[in-house]
Amino acid sequence: MLTFPLRTERLDLTPLDATDRDAFVAYRREPDVARWQSWTTDYSTADADRLLAAQPATVVPGSGDWLQVGVRARTDGTLLGDVAVHALAEQPDTYELGVTLGSAAQGHGYATEALRALADALVGGLGAHRLTALTDARNEPVARLFRRLGFRHEGRAVEADWFGGEWTTVDSWAVLGAEWPRV
Repeated sequence: MLTFPLRTERLDLTPLDATDRDAFVAYRREPDVARWQSWTTDYSTADADRLLAAQPATVVPGSGDWLQVGVRARTDGTLLGDVAVHALAEQPDTYELGVTLGSAAQGHGYATEALRALADALVGGLGAHRLTALTDARNEPVARLFRRLGFRHEGRAVEADWFGGEWTTVDSWAVLGAEWPRV
């Protein structure tokens, strides 16, 4: 089990809760954020309430659950976005990661710092065998992010995901626990 908070030089990472709802909904509604995600700009407070009420308090290996972990500025506690971790039920010690930052928080290295801290905790604390991620192939900044973290590009599924009224191409990324950290 992971113990929160996870702390970095600039960030505190803790599971999102009901007090984060309004800020969470605000960045999920941003068009430049929602474009790359599995939701649309009409993400509602009711959607957020359902997600927050249903998520576990921590990462439970093999549970099949997703946990949204808030990324907060250590200086003032401002919610900058979240990193997500999915404990795959069908593969032991395997976790899918995701990241969403509000547009004002992008380009400052927060995503790298937050994902690195989460990956460190999964590998060091839970003995993760494999970390994975799926991204929209058009999202070059997130591709650079996963490369910078040492993930390898493992595949591309062309026009494999119907989202937002169009077929999108999905890239898959992974790193083994034995390879972490690469940078």
